Amino acid sequence: MEESTPRILVAEAIAEDAIEILRTAGQVDIKKGLPPEELKQILGEYDALVVRSQTKVTADLLSNPGKLRIIGRPGVGVDNIDVEAASRHGIVVVNSPLGNTISTAEHSIALMMSLVRQIPKAHGELKGGKWNRSLKGTELRGKTLGVVGLGKIGTQVAEMGRGLKMNVIAYDPFVAQDWADRIGVVMVELDELLKQSDFITLHLPLTPNTDKLIDASKLALMKPTAMLINCARGKLVDEQALYDALESGRIAGAALDVYSVEPATDNVLVKSDKVVVTPHLAASTVEAERNAGTDVARQVADVLRGLPPTTPVNAPIIPAEHMALLNPFMDVAVKLGKIAAGIMEGQVKELIVRAEGEIASVAIDPIKVEVIRALLGTTIEERVTITNADAVAKERGLRLREERDTDAGNYTSSLTIEVVTQKGRTSVSGTSFQGRAYLTKVNDYTLQIEPQDIAMLFTEHVDKPGMIGAVGSVMGQNGINISQMQVSLGAHAGGTAMMALCLSQQLPDDVFQQVLAIEGMLKAKVVNLS
Repeated sequence: MEESTPRILVAEAIAEDAIEILRTAGQVDIKKGLPPEELKQILGEYDALVVRSQTKVTADLLSNPGKLRIIGRPGVGVDNIDVEAASRHGIVVVNSPLGNTISTAEHSIALMMSLVRQIPKAHGELKGGKWNRSLKGTELRGKTLGVVGLGKIGTQVAEMGRGLKMNVIAYDPFVAQDWADRIGVVMVELDELLKQSDFITLHLPLTPNTDKLIDASKLALMKPTAMLINCARGKLVDEQALYDALESGRIAGAALDVYSVEPATDNVLVKSDKVVVTPHLAASTVEAERNAGTDVARQVADVLRGLPPTTPVNAPIIPAEHMALLNPFMDVAVKLGKIAAGIMEGQVKELIVRAEGEIASVAIDPIKVEVIRALLGTTIEERVTITNADAVAKERGLRLREERDTDAGNYTSSLTIEVVTQKGRTSVSGTSFQGRAYLTKVNDYTLQIEPQDIAMLFTEHVDKPGMIGAVGSVMGQNGINISQMQVSLGAHAGGTAMMALCLSQQLPDDVFQQVLAIEGMLKAKVVNLS
């Protein structure tokens, strides 16, 4: 074999079809279960590495990458790969965000059917010699299916639900209603979905904003006959709260494929008679494994031949002189995106990213990516990159517009994010000063505050004496530390004002309700910055 022939290391089991594709691009060595030190010793001899979820591709492993050019990961998640370390070494990371879409969606429907028709219980009793025809189920036809997260998998579940003649509603603030109309889905707020649905199925990534999203307060909104299905992430649900709700009859049942800690053999929900369980099998089909494997294998082969990958996880290299201008605004983009997501209302229709001043003189794609990541962070599973940012927005019916102006007014450079929803417009602006991100404007209110700590509270209230003291008293009485606070008056004297507070901890809901109850308080929003 010629010295120039690419070498590919497959460190975990993948589909044979994928192996055959890799062999068209070079010499394939299959070495499963290598200890980290042994893998580190030989990695630099290879042009490509293919792993699944068990191999940890750490910064240390990549410290001497040799001729390694690409890392492939069949599947969506890349949590086991240090993408930043790979990027520093110029190594492309690719995944397969679509490989397990159908299998996970079908498993969600299968769990729902098993739950509603009591199939596991009937199976177990009959296998044990008991003929019990008194077990009664419920028909799905005509019932309301609530889909939490309308990404690729959630969309497939919604379409399958429609095929079963169910009424489908969904919660996902970053999916346009115009797009949802095409698949017959009505977009609603999360609390409304929980109140209306007979079946609720979760399809969100795990983030600080979605950790224990379904807690005791959310379960209390559900119908007593409602059932919950989770094939996404175990930590989306407060498991003890779900167990308590099931045992008390607050809700009727649950079906789970994922758990907060796995293996979940000792999980309290696994032992409940009101729960149908499977051991994280949603993506475990012959087709899903083959599709994910062959998708990644084709991309590895393409990169080794000098062609671009179709779903790169890390972004292409940006010229250093451009990044020198953009780097200070990457954190600004993240903070503004989180603030816009936290204070906006309604379904998003359009997103405008406006660069002003020096940063408008170069392509702002990296900033745009950070904005989209921050906005969609609670609802999208796949990683947003320069390559796929426009496609991600388009497939959710979100119009994405970029504007640039070399005049930034009082600032050298400024960034504005404007979100257009069915309920109106939300605009936030910011700048970078000495490498630190500052919020300079929220809608018509001018501010100069550094978004930091854990959370921010934004209030809109009647401009009258005592409001600052009233909010401060609520915080003090509940032990909430305020690290920064600023007040901005509205456009008209004697009208309204905005208060922005940086908080050193998350704001409990009962404290938030106390803020809303202050006389003269018009509106309040909490933004999670963690």
